[in-house]
Amino acid sequence: MAQRRTAWTRLTTPFANIPAGTATTLALAMWVVVIGGWALLSYGRVVPNMFLPTPGTVLQTTYRMSVDGSLFYHTLTSAKVVLLGFIVSSLISVPLGLWMGTYRVVQAPLEPLVNFIRYLPVTSFVPLFILWIGIGIEQRIAVIFFGTFFQQLVMISDCARSVSRDLVNASYTLGTKRSEAVWHVIFPAALPAILDTLRVTMGWAWTYLVVAELVAASSGLGYISLKAMRGFQVDVIFMAIAAIGLLGLITDTAFRIIRARVAPWAP
Repeated sequence: MAQRRTAWTRLTTPFANIPAGTATTLALAMWVVVIGGWALLSYGRVVPNMFLPTPGTVLQTTYRMSVDGSLFYHTLTSAKVVLLGFIVSSLISVPLGLWMGTYRVVQAPLEPLVNFIRYLPVTSFVPLFILWIGIGIEQRIAVIFFGTFFQQLVMISDCARSVSRDLVNASYTLGTKRSEAVWHVIFPAALPAILDTLRVTMGWAWTYLVVAELVAASSGLGYISLKAMRGFQVDVIFMAIAAIGLLGLITDTAFRIIRARVAPWAP
């Protein structure tokens, strides 16, 4: 009884660690509940199959498109668009966000403009990107870039701004030049939070994928979703959604591993 009480106390204590086996079991149980509910609604015809396909139908569609190579082709195209847009955005937003969060002279002119732009709907810019850039992969990359860059900029600026002033002042005492403080002190101190920001905004990049590929695209998971909608192929739509979710889960896990390796001192 005492052991059960101790285990329950550990599970209900805020921020307390739980055994890896317990975490895995809980995660698997949640997936069983979700997939079981889906199967119950679809196989039980609670929701007609034309609106909610069965898990078996989606698996058959996945297998068929995997065998003919189309799933791999569309997945690779979408991953290329998202990764290129995200990488370009991150390469610019990380240094600019650090400067924006560190120097008031950079923050003062940029912050009002950035806060204005980041609230603009990305979908409204798709027609403009087609006019300005064309209908190639560059237009889709621009959508991903536009959807993530300004959010990253604000969040990374906040990461830099949250660095302890005592840490910066101590570095000056030890001989660090003011021109070196950004990259030698502030960047390492803010690195765990920056990696968390990149992980979160990577998820946003995947959500903008469908927007990027809905118009004037000839390949990609968003493209096959739109094509399937016209033919009422709900199983293909579910497969594409699941593929995007799986890719997002893979990149999220990758960022968690990178954070643990690059910033092991962070909680």
